[in-house]
Amino acid sequence: MTQCDSAKRIALGCIADDFTGATDLANNLVRAGMRVVQTIGIPDAGLSIEADAVVVALKSRTIAASEAVEQSLRALRWLQSQGAQQIYFKYCSTFDSTPAGNIGPVTDALMQALDTHFTVATPAFPDNQRCVFKGYLFAGDLLLSESGMQNHPLTPMTDPNLVRVLQAQTQRKVGLVDYQVVAQGSDAIRAHFDTLKSQGVEIAIVDALSNRDLFALGPALRSLPLVTAGSGLAIGLPENFGIGTDSAAADLPSAAGLQAIVSGSCSTTTNRQVMEFIQSGRPALAINPLHIASGADVCTQTLAWAGEHLSSGPVLVYSTAEPEAVRTIQSQLGVENAGALVEQTIAAISCGLVEMGVRQLVVAGGETSGACVQALGIAQMRIGEQIDPGVPWCFASTKLAPQGLHITLKSGNFGSPDFFTKAFAQLKLKHELPY
Repeated sequence: MTQCDSAKRIALGCIADDFTGATDLANNLVRAGMRVVQTIGIPDAGLSIEADAVVVALKSRTIAASEAVEQSLRALRWLQSQGAQQIYFKYCSTFDSTPAGNIGPVTDALMQALDTHFTVATPAFPDNQRCVFKGYLFAGDLLLSESGMQNHPLTPMTDPNLVRVLQAQTQRKVGLVDYQVVAQGSDAIRAHFDTLKSQGVEIAIVDALSNRDLFALGPALRSLPLVTAGSGLAIGLPENFGIGTDSAAADLPSAAGLQAIVSGSCSTTTNRQVMEFIQSGRPALAINPLHIASGADVCTQTLAWAGEHLSSGPVLVYSTAEPEAVRTIQSQLGVENAGALVEQTIAAISCGLVEMGVRQLVVAGGETSGACVQALGIAQMRIGEQIDPGVPWCFASTKLAPQGLHITLKSGNFGSPDFFTKAFAQLKLKHELPY
C-alpha cells in the first residue's frame, strides 16, 4: 500500500531530526490521547495499523544541511501519502544546531513544499525545564549558553537568543511572539500572527513559560499547514483534531527478560545518571574510544563482562565522560571519527546484549540511540508510558527479538539522576499491578 487508506488517515504527521527526539514527541502525543506509531526512517509502504499520528524518526540533526533537507522532504511526501492533515517538524528542546543549520534549512524547505509563508518555532518544554522568555531559551534557571550546552561536542550552543540563532540559518524574516501576548490567549496570539505577517515575518519564535502557554498556543495553530517545535508543543495540538486524553493509548505488552543500559551521551545530565548508577553499587563498564581506535575487540570484551553480571540485574555500558576528557579524545581522533567509533561500538554491543537475552534496554544519547535502533533493525515502535518527561518506554519487534523488546531512547539532557534504575522499576511495577 502506497497511498492513504481512508480508514487509516492520520491527523498529524511528524518529522523528527533524531530518534530520541522522536520518542520524546510521540510520548507527549500519547499522553494527550493520540494513538502513535513511530517509524525508524521513512517507510517503504503505507501504515498497516491505525494511528492518529505518525512520527518519522530521522537521524538528520548533525548531517549536512542538504542531506537533512532531502530526507525531510521525502518524509513529508510519505506523510502526505498517508493523509496527514498537519505537519510537525520536531527538533531538540535545546534548539541545538549550527549557523549552517539544520533547523532553518529544513524549515525553509518544508514551508516551500507546503506552499506556506508563515509558521512558528518554539523549543519550549516546561515539564523538562525548557522555557522561552523574550526569545531567550532557558534550561532550568540558566540561559542555554550557561547550561552545559555550550560544551556540546557537535552542536555547541553559545547564544541563547533564538531569534538570532534561527535568523542566521534562514533568509526568511524571523520575529517574536512574546510572553505578554501569549498570556492573553489564543485569539491574541492569532492577532499577533497577523501583525507579524504584515511586517514580513515568516517564522515566529513563540515564548512559553508554562504548559498553560502551550495550551493557549495550540488552538492558534489549527490552520497552519506546518508547525516547528520541540516536543512540548505537542500537548496543545490533539484537541484541534477532536482528540482527548486516553490512558489506553499507552498500553504495551508485559515486560520480561534481562536488563541493560548503553550510554553514549556526554551531557551533564547523563554524566550525573551514570554516576548515580555506579554509586548505587551496580555493575558498570566504561568504553574508551582510544581503545576502540587501537583495534582492541572492545565489543567482545564488553559482552563477556556483561555475561558475568546480567543475571543479577541491570548492567551499564557507557562512554560518557566529562567535557575535558571528551575534548582530549576528540583532539586525538577528530570529532566525527570519535563519535562514529563510539556509536558503532555501542550499537554492536546493544545487538550482542539482545542476543544474550536482554529484553529491557535503555539507550542514552540521541546519536547513540539512532545507531542502536538501526543496528537492531527496528522499523517501527509502539509508544508506551512516560518514565520521565520526554522519555517513554517503547515496544518493538526485531529479528534478534521476534517476540518483542522493551526499549527506551533517552535524550542526553533528559531524565532524573536516578533515571536508569527508575526506568526498570517502573516497568516492573506497571506489569505487577492488577488490571
